[in-house]
Parts: sequence; structure tokens; C-alpha cells
Amino acid sequence: MNDQKLEDLLNLALEATEEEREKSSRLSVGYDRETRLWDVIIKYSGSESRLTGPGISLVPLLGGYGVATVPETELNAWAARPGIEFVEKPRRLYFSTYQAETVSCIRSVQTGEGTLTGRGILVGVVDSGVDYRHPDFRNPDGTTRILRLWDQSLEGRPPEGYILGTEYTEEEINAALALPEAEGRRLLPVRDLSGHGTAVLGIAAGNGRGEESGIYRGVAYESDLLVVKLGSPRKDSFPRTVELMQGLDYLVRQALALGKPAVINLSFGNNYGSHRGDSLLETYMNTLADMGRLVFCTGTGNNGALAVHTGDQIGSGEEQEVLLRVGEYEPNLNIQLWKAYEDEVEILLENPSGARIGPFSEKQGAQRFYTGGTELLIYYGKPGPYHVTQEIYLDFLPLGNYVDSGVWRICLRGRRVKNGKYFLWLPGGNTLNEGTAFYNPQAFGTLTIPSTASKIISVGAYDSRLDAYADFSGRGSREFPDLKPDLVAPGVNITAPRPGGGYAMVTGTSFSTPFVSGSAALMMQWGIVNGNDPYLYGEKVKAYLRRGARELPGYTRWPNEQAGYGALCLWDSLPPG
Repeated sequence: MNDQKLEDLLNLALEATEEEREKSSRLSVGYDRETRLWDVIIKYSGSESRLTGPGISLVPLLGGYGVATVPETELNAWAARPGIEFVEKPRRLYFSTYQAETVSCIRSVQTGEGTLTGRGILVGVVDSGVDYRHPDFRNPDGTTRILRLWDQSLEGRPPEGYILGTEYTEEEINAALALPEAEGRRLLPVRDLSGHGTAVLGIAAGNGRGEESGIYRGVAYESDLLVVKLGSPRKDSFPRTVELMQGLDYLVRQALALGKPAVINLSFGNNYGSHRGDSLLETYMNTLADMGRLVFCTGTGNNGALAVHTGDQIGSGEEQEVLLRVGEYEPNLNIQLWKAYEDEVEILLENPSGARIGPFSEKQGAQRFYTGGTELLIYYGKPGPYHVTQEIYLDFLPLGNYVDSGVWRICLRGRRVKNGKYFLWLPGGNTLNEGTAFYNPQAFGTLTIPSTASKIISVGAYDSRLDAYADFSGRGSREFPDLKPDLVAPGVNITAPRPGGGYAMVTGTSFSTPFVSGSAALMMQWGIVNGNDPYLYGEKVKAYLRRGARELPGYTRWPNEQAGYGALCLWDSLPPG
């Protein structure tokens, strides 16, 4: 009997064999094969001491959430403890990567009377790290603008209350900056190997001191900075939601301890979930959004032009097919099918050679089928405490090296149908080989999680040179509870700092998001620091940004699933007076 306190995917992972986990891109996330320990996300209540014990550790997070490490042999018994409400396995995260301040009406509030610079507001990022030596993050006297830097990947001295990485203070960063570069980097060895975090922080809050021509400058260029470099503790090198949630928790606690308003930027996402805002990560972010004077900004990802999502509506007695082409040399593949639980729909699969498997039984537990050179691992989920939908999860695992290539048919037969809408997602983040795609994809519904959380500001991308929506930008859907994105910002060919000094051009919703984060910081300075509106944070900032957003040409309906309420225009978002 599967544990109803565990999410469906975790139940399936516990039923899978070691070999199946290793072959799957999802089932192994959170599990350490050598130690046989699971890292999991929990929602709990009551005393934390009742949730730990020999071999079990817990990092308590704000709002009754936590990250626990538990031996696999004890996971079900541990989850049965009264204080534990629900348990999820981690997800892998992907960068949202694939000139702008003038068109976003930012320059007009950075200059002249009543100049806004971000002074008095914290800008925090959870990302790939930062080149702390870059001039963009240093004061005129050469000292750092970074108040705290937590590198989750460097073992040593974790922040109080956490168990991974090393935390560096402003004083320690300044000590490293006072030394020649080689000596300083030995003293403080934090690096941004991808350059993603350096670019994101620079757009949001870089001061442009590394640009001799003076053309470049970030948005909130006098903000104090907080940085979390996400850890990558597994061999696949992707950070996970357990590290992300701890990073968010740390930034909020720092803001509360310093007594300052803060904007937190997140340019990571993933494609696993119902996209309805009901995962523990999304509900956790909504909980954090109500603590203190905070704003969260998240990109919608770059799946808009990828054929990774489809869906339709089926009726009783109706049959439909979803065609999926699997490209050559695909080592594994998985599909999530989400539908209303009240709908009874039979599912069959036809492999590229024409052999049919199914219909599958709607029963608890893993179901295994073998066809050609592929094993199919099927799992029917149930509604949970935080969602009313049903997931049917299909994992395609190779019996040899690769999944059978060619056209697979997913056959649906409506039996007793009351709603009829269904949605399918493939993994996003450009993790699939070329040629693996749905034949009839839908761009709507391609935004990544957690941009689906209701209380954060979800940001898409547009090309400011063409004044046109960027087709790669993840899109919302009117089938989801909240209309997303909230707005779009420039995300094509953006100038941003790069590690080692200088600047580079970057593209993606990763880089549209910090324009909004920096703009939120300027709004909060105007309202809270300058005394014009002490309550200008949270949903109020979102409302003002929506109202001031500029409509892009070519659309007749606003808001819409592509550009939300329009393109960022900070000047028009500030209240008059």
C-alpha cells in the first residue's frame, strides 16, 4: 500500500529498482545510491524534535516547511509520524537562458529630481553564484556591496541553522578584495562558473563601474546585495529544489534580521508538476511572500518555442491520439499527463513498430510493461492534500542504451467524463535530444514552475528592439488558476556583466526577470525608504507594475497568456504624487 503522505512520484521512486532509478532522469533525483539516503521536502507541524532521530536530519524552514534527509529503509515509517503532513521528492532545476532600460521607462526614474537608485533596499539572488570581484558589485572605494554570500557548494562553515556550504560576511569579502586577485580568490574561492548569476545580479543591481564608456548600468545600482550560490551535490550537476528552498529561506531570514525591505530574484525553473501552483515549492513561496516587506520575481522559462507541451479536451465515448516522436539516442524520457480526477479515461500506448500496450489499469503501485527495446514504468496518482488533479506518469526506460526511436501513439478513450481537459508535459530545459517532441504542441501552458505560484511576480520576455514578444518565452494558460505571466521585460540580447570583468550579451527570461526585480526595488525605495507609501511591497508592487505595463502591438486582448498585462514601464507604474 502506497503511503498517502508521500507524493506520487516519490512513491513510484521507492517502488522502482536501483537500475530503473539510475536510468530515469526524474526518479533518482534526491536519492544518494552510496548512502541510501533521501533528501525530501516536507510540510510539518508541531515539535521539530519529533521529526529527527538516528540517521535523520532536518533543516527547518519558515512557515512549517523543511528539508529532511532520511534513510530509505525508514522513509515510510518516518512519514507516518503525526507531525508530518506531506512529503515531496526534489526536482532538478534549469536556468531560464536561451538594450533595455530605456524602453522599460527605467532611466527616467534613475535621473533628475527624485532619483531612485535602490538605496535602502536589499536585492537578493539565488543562482549560480557571482564574481564578487567584478566592479559592478563594488563601492567607489573598492569595498563590496555584498552583505552576505552563501556558497552551498563549498563545504566548511554553513550559516546558522543550515548544514551545507559556507557563508561569507561583508567583512570577509572585503578582506579578500584587499588582496591581489590570486591571493584573494584562495582566501574566498567562490566562483560563478557559468556566468549566469553574475549576469542576473548585474542587470538587477550592477552599478556599471566596469564599463568605461558609461553606457551600461543595472537597475537598482545602489542596493545592498545578498547572494546564494546553489549547491550541485549530485553527479548530474543540476541544483535541486531542496537547495533552492533553503536559499530562499536564508534570504528571507537575512532581510528580517537586517530589518530591510528585499526583492528576491529567481531565474531557475522546472517542468514537473500540474502547473497550478500546488507543489510544496510553490505553496512555500506563497508563504514566504507574506513574511516581511518582500517581493519575489521569477522567470517563466524558455519552453515557449519547444514542443514539450500539448493537451486537449475529450468527451465520454470519444477517442483521441497524442503523437510523440522520440529522436535517436534518447537515453530516457518521461511524460506527465494531468487531468481532472473525476474523469475516467483509458490509456493505451502504441510503439513505433505498431505494437499496442494497455489499456493500463488505474490501480495503486508501479506498473511495468516491455515493448521492443523499451521498458514502460506507469504510475496512476491520486488527489492529494494540496491538489485535486490526477497525474498519470509514464517513464520510458531503455532495456539497452536508448529508448526506441520513432513515432509513439498515446491513445485516450473517454469513459465517464465530466471535465475532459487533459495536459501533457515532456521534460523542459532543453534536456531532450533533437527530434523528441509532440507532433501537435501547444505553446500555452509552457511556463515553468515556480513562476506558477500566485503571490510572486512572473516575468516573460520580449525583444525590445523589435517591440515584439519573444517566442521562446514560457506562456501561461487560461486553464490555470492564475493568469501568468504578470508582465514581460526585455530578454533578447541584453548587456550584462560576465565573470572576470567586462560584459557580454545574454538572452532568455533569466535576464528579463532581473529588470523587474530591480524595478521593484526602486518602487520600494520610493514608497518605503522615501516615505511615500510604507506599504509598497508584496502584491501591491505587482498591482502597480501591472497597471503601468505598456501594451505591445499586435494584441487585441489584455491581459493575455503571452505578455500578461504588458511590457515593463517603471515610470508609469509609480503612483502619481
